[in-house]
Amino acid sequence: MTPLAALAARSAWSRRGTLALVVLSIALSTALLLTLERLREDVRASFAQAVSGTDLVVGARTGPVQLMLYAVFRLGGATNDISMASVDALARQPAVAWVVPIALGDSHRGFPVVGTTPAYFEHFRYGDAQPLVLAEGRAFSGTLDGLYEAVLGSEVAARLGYRPGQRIVLAHGAGGELGAEHADKPFTVVGILAPTGTPVDRSVHVGLQAIEAIHLDWAGGAPLPGLAIPAEQARKFDLAPKRATAVFVGLKNRVAVFRMQRWVADYEAEPLMAVLPGVALDELWEVVGVGERALLAVSVLVAAVSLAGLVAVVLAGLGERRRELAVLRAVGAGPRQVLLLLAAEAALVTLAGVVAGALVAAAGVAFAGPLLQQRLGVALGLGAPTATQWAWLAAVLVAGMLAGLVPGWRAYRLSLADGLSPR
Repeated sequence: MTPLAALAARSAWSRRGTLALVVLSIALSTALLLTLERLREDVRASFAQAVSGTDLVVGARTGPVQLMLYAVFRLGGATNDISMASVDALARQPAVAWVVPIALGDSHRGFPVVGTTPAYFEHFRYGDAQPLVLAEGRAFSGTLDGLYEAVLGSEVAARLGYRPGQRIVLAHGAGGELGAEHADKPFTVVGILAPTGTPVDRSVHVGLQAIEAIHLDWAGGAPLPGLAIPAEQARKFDLAPKRATAVFVGLKNRVAVFRMQRWVADYEAEPLMAVLPGVALDELWEVVGVGERALLAVSVLVAAVSLAGLVAVVLAGLGERRRELAVLRAVGAGPRQVLLLLAAEAALVTLAGVVAGALVAAAGVAFAGPLLQQRLGVALGLGAPTATQWAWLAAVLVAGMLAGLVPGWRAYRLSLADGLSPR
């Protein structure tokens, strides 16, 4: 440590009571800044990776954002369904490796129900191409013998306390009123998925044939008067799915993605559209990402207020330190050394606050990460600071050093006689 830095450290230590409050203020603002930045990056990563490994999402012709909202995030509703004949025609295309249709529209106690096929558990990916993993039980069979089987997302199971073997009742639509329940055809929970941090955690998965079965005696969103088909009797009907809400498509070679997108757009049997998930999710983030940018701006303002407090404390102490600074001048310290002394003091205080804030932010992420994962499905990663976080740390430190120049410049202009003259 240089003599100047050692002197600055001792001077700051002599006023540790007052400066401790400044360090605490800077630490809290730094922790807020780093935590929000980590949250922003991890939320965006979770958002962008809600579906991966899927080359196209196909649905009825609408906007790309709306299609992603209901197909991936289970929000809102589709303007129209697509026929299974169109799904079959899509699957027969030479460039297509697999298709996974989904049917939406039902719910269970506020959680969306996703009708799909067993291929969903084989091909659906999230994050960095991570497959779905069953924490308990197994996937539904997709056969008539396992017609009324359900696989729950981790959040559904955790919030409602379900375990494999329990029976649940689905409701028509998203409301879940008692009058709209398919109470005559209960489902048995056969599996629970491991947490993914995606909308999968908040979904109930059943077979497409099961969706057909529970609606055999329904029309127009209501039970048909005088008609009630028992659960076992429903197995004797033709339960081949007729419609789907959307289709996840995987290609043999991603080079063909734009050709397949044009094929879907030119499909004549019914109006369809195909979107690239990554492009649509980036577009969607531009819509919903305003809030996180506002939070980041607030945290920057908090950091600025803390640094302003640092300037105010040092300036307020100048009046009491005039004699001290004059003595330094008298023993040979020049105005430049005095300026550098105060700037070094401010830098040390800022550095202490930044280090403390980084530790507080890391502890907060470690403590709150599992809770956010469980409650909100947001996975916070505890790791080394990202490039952006390093930039914020450097910005706060540099700002603190520059803030120290303000009282330093004022001390620079004080004359030796001003500090030594009696009052």
